[in-house]
Amino acid sequence: MTALPSGASATPTPPATQAVQALLDVYARVGPLFVGGEGAELIAEDGTRYLDFVAGIGVNALGYNHPVIRAAVERALGSGLIHVSNLYRSEAGERLAEELVTRSFADRAFFCNSGAEANEAAFKFARKWSGKSEIVAFSGSFHGRLFATLAATDRPDYRKPFEPLVPGIRIVAREDWADVDHAVSASRTAAVILEPVQGEGGVRPLDAEWLGFVRELCDSRGVAVIFDEVQCGLGRTGTLFAYEQAGVVPDILTLAKPLAGGLPMGAVLVTSAVAAALKPGDHATTFGGGPLVAGVALEVVRTIADPAFLADVRRKAEWLSARLARLAAGAPRVREVRGRGLMWGLELAEPAAPIVAAARERGLLVVTAGPQVIRLLPPLVIAVQELERGVAILEELLA
Repeated sequence: MTALPSGASATPTPPATQAVQALLDVYARVGPLFVGGEGAELIAEDGTRYLDFVAGIGVNALGYNHPVIRAAVERALGSGLIHVSNLYRSEAGERLAEELVTRSFADRAFFCNSGAEANEAAFKFARKWSGKSEIVAFSGSFHGRLFATLAATDRPDYRKPFEPLVPGIRIVAREDWADVDHAVSASRTAAVILEPVQGEGGVRPLDAEWLGFVRELCDSRGVAVIFDEVQCGLGRTGTLFAYEQAGVVPDILTLAKPLAGGLPMGAVLVTSAVAAALKPGDHATTFGGGPLVAGVALEVVRTIADPAFLADVRRKAEWLSARLARLAAGAPRVREVRGRGLMWGLELAEPAAPIVAAARERGLLVVTAGPQVIRLLPPLVIAVQELERGVAILEELLA
């Protein structure tokens, strides 16, 4: 047998194109191969920098290479404790739960690995608490791609190939008061689920008065209210939780995307009444709330929850709102601009995908939210000058 040269690998590294072909084609990946990031920019293998208005679809709230996340990861690795079964106690998860409970309406927290898992758990918790089975969701909703969350997601093209989905989940017209009144049943409905700001559904903030109506209706019929803040939560709208701005408090709230700074983590926050209905064995997770991920999430939550940080998000949000309004006024191809905080959608009179591709060619990353909406989800740490650079590119493309 011939000896390998020093430093050589027995299994050669495949070329980049071959490596891409090894991935299952459930994503139509585009653009360059990214190898690094700094602040609000991603860095491609050829050194080109791209201004990122996607942030991992709302995940990278603190941008790239943030010192808080680096330090938290290093501390967690230094302990030698990456995973401990939830059969046992570990400090980071308990401290994170306490932090989230202290800063929210909730009394208890459950940790998992993603937003879809958090919403699936929320459905189970609501059913156990209520003794009823039906879940009501709304048009324009997106709650995940697992079997129950897909049934609550208003995207027929996502749903149809995988039917039959979980029964007992229905979608009714968004903000149609009479339809909601008819759909929410005291005898059947366990919970309604909604996003205070719909993301995939076109970046649509839901009306505070309508949210209050849903809350009162559910209270009168023994139905839980679930707020899905997977994308709009944790500072994205300018407050730590989006529900704070509506003045409407849910029974159950789900979190995920920015929670652990890019590491996979979801959370379900519940009231004491919901928590009291659950007992050991009712639900479980292997990896949820592990020491490494929870330790990073704790520092991310503390950073975003800082009043000065949130005030800065609101300041930039006010600037961005006015700047996008100015863009729309000079661009007839833009039908509407809507959003909240640093979460915005530009609805076009034409397909959005060509604009997304053209922006990428000019060094700006944006994403769609439906066929005709450009979605903007920059890191919360982005500078106003960077926001201006990105909006100027869109303005040139849409003028």
